[in-house]
Amino acid sequence: MRPGVLVISHGSREEAWVTLVDEAVQELGRRVDIPVVASYLELVEGQLIQDGIFALEDQGVTDMLVIPLFVSSGSTHIDEIAYALGVKSVPDKETDLEPFEVKARVHFGNPVDDDPDIAVMIWDKVRERSTDPSNEVVLLVGHGSRHELFRTRWERGIHSLARLVAEVSGASADAALLNPGNIREKVVEWKERGYEVIVAPLFLSEGYFTEKVIPDRLEGLSCRYSGRTLLPHPLLPQWMLRQVHTLLEPLKS
Repeated sequence: MRPGVLVISHGSREEAWVTLVDEAVQELGRRVDIPVVASYLELVEGQLIQDGIFALEDQGVTDMLVIPLFVSSGSTHIDEIAYALGVKSVPDKETDLEPFEVKARVHFGNPVDDDPDIAVMIWDKVRERSTDPSNEVVLLVGHGSRHELFRTRWERGIHSLARLVAEVSGASADAALLNPGNIREKVVEWKERGYEVIVAPLFLSEGYFTEKVIPDRLEGLSCRYSGRTLLPHPLLPQWMLRQVHTLLEPLKS
């Protein structure tokens, strides 16, 4: 048996987005003594998922530990990637993604969802916007989904994560999604209750949604928007490292 790690995230046309992910994965690689490769679902030529599979198998990897670097199990991409890797026989939603060519045994990990380390990261990113946590609410904003099954998964994970953020911060915490689009309603609701609202984007790295979509949805509202995403942060490689250890454990027996 020779294990290796394949980290999969969405990808972006923005070089800075990809660099932040690559750097986090490289840090993971410095903490383990097995091969580690960063790959992307789309948009990053030379580092697509199939490229990553070949790169690991060329190094003799027989057991591929796959870390889906997405913020929610409500992402339809996780479902289609799991299907294309042969982890599940039928996807929950129809996909155009063709099965990958993979010889190694695939061991599939979990997305971020409501991991306690992520709650700490979120609070670290918005702490500078806080002046009186007892009178504030941290409003997590995620992408969400138009598909009911996946939206339910999004809501379950992000609301659980919000509870952890409240425990870490001492502030209240809540969650909203771009799909179905309840951000303005949430801000207004908390303002009417007398709270100051700090909006925290639940996105891996900065880009179109954090720089354009969310600010547009907040236009005209009295709130504090951090705009700071999960990366860069030293706890993300630690989160990935715990995933590696969890996936490796059954292989040792």
